[in-house]
Amino acid sequence: MERCDVAVIGAGPGGAAAATWLARGGADVVVFEKAGRGRDKSCGDGLTPRAIAEIRRLGLDISRFHRIDGLRVQAGRTVREVRWPDGPFPPVGAVAPRAEFDAMVMQAAVDAGAELRERAAAEPLLEGDRVVGVRAGADEVRADLVVIAAGAGSAAARLVGATRVEGSPFGLAIRAYAPSERADDRYMEACLTVEGPDGSIVPGYGWVFPAGDGIVNIGVGALSTMRNFTGLNLNTMLDAYAAQVGVSWQLGPFTDRPRAWRLPMHVGRRSGHGWLAVGDAAGLVNPFNGEGIDYALESGRLAAEAFLELPNTAPARYEAVLAHDYDPFFATARRFAWVIGRPRLLRALLALALSTGFTMELVLDIMANLVDEQHPGLAGRLLDVGGRALAVADPVLVRS
Repeated sequence: MERCDVAVIGAGPGGAAAATWLARGGADVVVFEKAGRGRDKSCGDGLTPRAIAEIRRLGLDISRFHRIDGLRVQAGRTVREVRWPDGPFPPVGAVAPRAEFDAMVMQAAVDAGAELRERAAAEPLLEGDRVVGVRAGADEVRADLVVIAAGAGSAAARLVGATRVEGSPFGLAIRAYAPSERADDRYMEACLTVEGPDGSIVPGYGWVFPAGDGIVNIGVGALSTMRNFTGLNLNTMLDAYAAQVGVSWQLGPFTDRPRAWRLPMHVGRRSGHGWLAVGDAAGLVNPFNGEGIDYALESGRLAAEAFLELPNTAPARYEAVLAHDYDPFFATARRFAWVIGRPRLLRALLALALSTGFTMELVLDIMANLVDEQHPGLAGRLLDVGGRALAVADPVLVRS
């Protein structure tokens, strides 16, 4: 029977980041990836300044990806552009197709000394309520810690109870690639007034992210808090949105079949005896925008730091960091997800948010994941106040 210090299930951004930092810290790491380098994943492909900060920590060169300088937001006839602010995160973003980006972070883990086993579907190996390693086919690898980085709803996550909290908001999204005459645009574009099947505004947004080389990533996402959510047809919504922006972006036909995915935003367990979850498997997806690459990279690093400092208590210490630094923001975001599920309230909030350049900068901070515990800024403080006010209405929001 083999043995290592840490076994990682999943080599996406979260798992690869954890493996890279662990290996650089001297740990013996084995990473199990059910696909292989260069595999695609349904995603908007956007890298926020927050993600860029983590990528730079890792020492990775992303200059080959298309640079993004800011965000363009549309709501009805109102359109506003805001450049990334100077602050705790670098004022630059990028659009990186996931097949290329994930291959790059996987290679970073290998270069750091981690062993990558491709096309190896793995699951946690349990003894009672403790995870003691990983099983992949007929092979078993014992480990002091198992990092679950296999994504939301994966078999590995379900086996340890890292499943969506029943009744909590979740998102659905769909994306495709299309040729565009504006593929070199330096702004990500988000539309906050996408219509649902009944003609009302959907709590969510449509996006066009220019990837350079003549291609854009186009998609739509919606929250489960909308009316008639069960009647939602993502393909129909995407076609309607593509028609809405087709002229301005000079879009051609989709180059591939649109791909949809589900985004749980609150899981019941993120750690336990001998294991912890990172990225989407830990529910670290921003309910305001469905984005999670930056949180995946950060949580992978935090998991590695917890293990390298004190292996025996890594899961508990990692959980404590998430509870302090991430949970307050995510709890507030989930409460707002219930609020914006009401069309009239959503219209009022959108009118306020896009009314001035000042309010638009606050929207940018939230939409681009630029709010964190160390640097809350005005947007973070306002969200905190609003979240505390909404907390008393939790039972009413969920029930209605």
